[in-house]
Amino acid sequence: MAKFGSAIFNRLVIIIPYAWLTIFFLAPFFIVLRISLSETAIAMPPYLPSFNLADGISGILDKISQFSFANYVFLAGDALYTNAYISSLKIAVISTIVTLMIAYPVAYGMAKAPNTIRPTLLMLVILPFWTSFLIRVYAWIAILKPEGLLNQLLLTIGVIDQPLIILNTNWAIYIGIVYSYLPFMILPIYSSLEKMDHSLTEAAQDLGCTPIRAFWRVTFPLSMPGVIAGCMLVFIPAVGEFVIPICLAGRRH
Repeated sequence: MAKFGSAIFNRLVIIIPYAWLTIFFLAPFFIVLRISLSETAIAMPPYLPSFNLADGISGILDKISQFSFANYVFLAGDALYTNAYISSLKIAVISTIVTLMIAYPVAYGMAKAPNTIRPTLLMLVILPFWTSFLIRVYAWIAILKPEGLLNQLLLTIGVIDQPLIILNTNWAIYIGIVYSYLPFMILPIYSSLEKMDHSLTEAAQDLGCTPIRAFWRVTFPLSMPGVIAGCMLVFIPAVGEFVIPICLAGRRH
């Protein structure tokens, strides 16, 4: 009886998140796909659907020849949309790489820290989530503007002679995205490193590997699941990021 109850619980644990994704991700995606393959019309709604859900999979496949790809042709032929998408991909890729370069040493240091202070370090990583995302983005405006905190600090210590123009540039976007999504990169990498058997690294060094070589041959490969998960958690939302570019780089971006 206990095994039966455990099996039901395990299935519920799997079914609930998949049901959530189906309802709130796959279903809206399918609706948008259906609209994108329809023809524009003066009607309500303003399009003629190429297929209906009632048709079933076989019925939809039979109507492939009726699908209208005019919307995709229009998007591909308009430089405004293609340049915007390419720019979004470029910003997302660069931001993901920079975030990984910053997050990995932080996660590695957390995993190597004594057990007594790990909860404190973990709390410091998730502490920014206690503040509104929009407020944190607007705070960067006060930091990056010509008369902001960053320029005032650099001028005071003599690093620069005149204020840097960072706000309303791509640099501001990179800074905003890296700062905002850094915890999403740190947490999965830390999870992978924290569960790793560190005796494997010691064994590699005992067999003649230098610490750096042992890291690249043992530690980094074992942390790849966390690296991949972190990169996905940063790259996917960064591609569609709107608030940070509009606040830190202005309307021209």
